[in-house]
Amino acid sequence: MTALVRHSARRHKPERMDTPFDRRLRRIRRDRAAPRFAQADYLHRHATEELLHRLDFVTRPFADALVLGCPDRSLSDALSARGLAVATADPGFLFARAREGVQCDEDRLPFADRSFDLVVCVGLLDSVNDLPGALTLMRRTLRPDGLFLAAFAGAGSLPRLRAAMLAADEAQGGAAPRIHPQIDVRAAGDLLTRAGFALPVADVEPLDIRYSGLSSLLSDLRAMGATNMLAGQHRAPLSRLGYAAALAEFASAADPDGKTVERFDIIHLSGWAPAPDQPRAARRGSATASLADALRPKPPA
Repeated sequence: MTALVRHSARRHKPERMDTPFDRRLRRIRRDRAAPRFAQADYLHRHATEELLHRLDFVTRPFADALVLGCPDRSLSDALSARGLAVATADPGFLFARAREGVQCDEDRLPFADRSFDLVVCVGLLDSVNDLPGALTLMRRTLRPDGLFLAAFAGAGSLPRLRAAMLAADEAQGGAAPRIHPQIDVRAAGDLLTRAGFALPVADVEPLDIRYSGLSSLLSDLRAMGATNMLAGQHRAPLSRLGYAAALAEFASAADPDGKTVERFDIIHLSGWAPAPDQPRAARRGSATASLADALRPKPPA
C-alpha cells in the first residue's frame, strides 16, 4: 500500500499563483466535509455505481488500480473485491489518511509512470486548476492499454443555485463569482485527446435531485466539500437581504409539494493509454460509402 504523504505548501511556491481554484481552500473544504460526507454522498454513490457498471463491460483484466478521490471506501472496496491491488489518493488530508492513501492534487500526482493499468476518478475534475496537465499525468501513470474512467459535475449543473446567487447579487447591488466555472462535455472530450488518450469517449448524464429549499442544497454541498473555492475572492457571506432574495428565487421554482428540482449534469470520461495493438479510428476521408446514400429511403420492392 502506498504510504500516506501529507501535502507541503513549501514544495510548491507557485501555488499561490494558481487559478481559478485555491488549492489550500480546496483541501480545507474536503477536510471539513470528512465527518459528514456520508450525509450527502448520493452524487458520489451514483457516479461510483455508474463507473463500476461501465467497467463491467470491459473484458480486459486489470491488476493494479489507482482511485483518485476517496471520501469513502465504496469504490476502492469494490475494486479490491474484483481482485485488484488498489492505491488511493485525495486532495484532502483526512480523506487520504482514512484510506491509508496519498494526499496530493490531481495535477501534481507523485506516482511513477506506468504504475497502474486502471485509474478511476470520481467527483474531482471539476475543481482542478490544470485539468489538461492532470489528465496527462493520469495517462502517464497507466501502462500501455490501461484504462482511465472518471465522472464529475459538468456544465449545466446547478441552474437553480446560479439563479438564486444572481438574485442575491442583484439585491445587494453587486456581483461576485460564487459558482465555479464548469466544463462542457465537448471540451472534456477534446481534453482527453489533447492528453494523449486513445479511443476517448465523453458523455453526459442528467441527474435531477429534489431539495426542500436552498438551505438544504447548500448544506449538502458543504458536506460534499463542493462549496466555493475560487482563488483570490473575498468570501464575505451574503447579507440578510441577499440571502433572503436567494431563498425566494430558489423557492419560486418549487413544485406544488414545496420541493425544488436541481439539476446535475454528470460528465463521464473514458480513455485508454495508447498501445500498439489497439484498434484505431479510420483515417478522415477514407470512407468508401456515402452516409447520405445509406440514410436515403429505399424504393419499394
